[in-house]
Amino acid sequence: MSSQAHEHQPLGGRVLTLPFLICAALVAIAGVILFQRYTQGLAAASNLNDGYPWGIWVAIDVVIGSAFGCAGYVIALLCYILNRGEYHPLVRPAVLASLFGYGLAGLAVLVDLGRYWNFYHMMLPWYAQPNSVMLEVGLCVATYTLVLVVEFAPAFLERFGIEGLRAKLNKVLWVFIALGVLLPTMHQSSLGTMMVIVGHKLSPLWQSQMLPVFFLLTAILMGFAIVVWESVMASLNFRRPMETPVLSKLSGLMLVVASLFVVLRFVDLIVRGQIGQIFGGPQSGWFVAEMALMISGLALLIPKANRNRSRALFLSASLLLAAGILYRLNVYLIGFTPAVGPWHYFPSVKEIMVTVGVFALEIALYLLFVKKLPVMHAVHPEHG
Repeated sequence: MSSQAHEHQPLGGRVLTLPFLICAALVAIAGVILFQRYTQGLAAASNLNDGYPWGIWVAIDVVIGSAFGCAGYVIALLCYILNRGEYHPLVRPAVLASLFGYGLAGLAVLVDLGRYWNFYHMMLPWYAQPNSVMLEVGLCVATYTLVLVVEFAPAFLERFGIEGLRAKLNKVLWVFIALGVLLPTMHQSSLGTMMVIVGHKLSPLWQSQMLPVFFLLTAILMGFAIVVWESVMASLNFRRPMETPVLSKLSGLMLVVASLFVVLRFVDLIVRGQIGQIFGGPQSGWFVAEMALMISGLALLIPKANRNRSRALFLSASLLLAAGILYRLNVYLIGFTPAVGPWHYFPSVKEIMVTVGVFALEIALYLLFVKKLPVMHAVHPEHG
């Protein structure tokens, strides 16, 4: 591809649009609730209890939110590690999505922590438990967020004309790109490992030694899907040409990953002797819904013609995203049952509004950044 095709430009336009203001209002509501949470404790804003020490702030904001943030991971893997230059126009939007996904996931952890003021203890060796998978996840997520800041820094430097520093950064950027591929591979699989250790508390439909593999596969799949989803939405809302040719190639990879996930899921159930749980287990309906979404999404991509239609790509990406969301929600919340006690959990309205506020903040920041910073690749006359 020509260097010209790799140029980026701010979209421009008004920031204070109706969608931005709606998101800002939702963020403000979440802010009020968070003030209550930090001044009066977790019980004032959540339904968390001893049986369910984490709820949607972890299951959705962190576990699912970080998977949304894998857009930069998969595009960096394709573009820089596998040397697939045709995906280069997708890099900056993907890195931006990752930065918001991981940055806000980190903030959500601070919301969920009871003693949030001690969060820095994980960075102190004398407090560290080197055998803790949670420590590995925490350190990897924190480090990867910093890596994403560095990876996105060229957009800021370009916007403000700091070319000297940008040139120096470009010389060492390969180090951060390598870390940007290594770290998500580690902590996304480890998110699965965290639930392996809960043992029988997790339904046999999901409890498996294969959880690290399944979490890595869903991270890759959701990363691809969010790239497609974001690209189509940006094209529609900002009146830009559809990026169907490059998304079509990406959809072929989505088909492979989704198919591999489905096959391994059923093989795993058969090998563990739990296939019968599908037909009568207490949570079988959630498994069926998860698989129905996944199979529907990949089935849409089987006809090659559909991979060249933006509408089919968007629908497939939406279904696969929903499948990945439900899988992770099943593992971390729905399929989990405390070992003792009559514990029950359903998120409070305040918990839900905080989660909505987190995603609203991500959308608002995205709108601000793409309009003010060179994130999107430039559209030249020959491209429409």
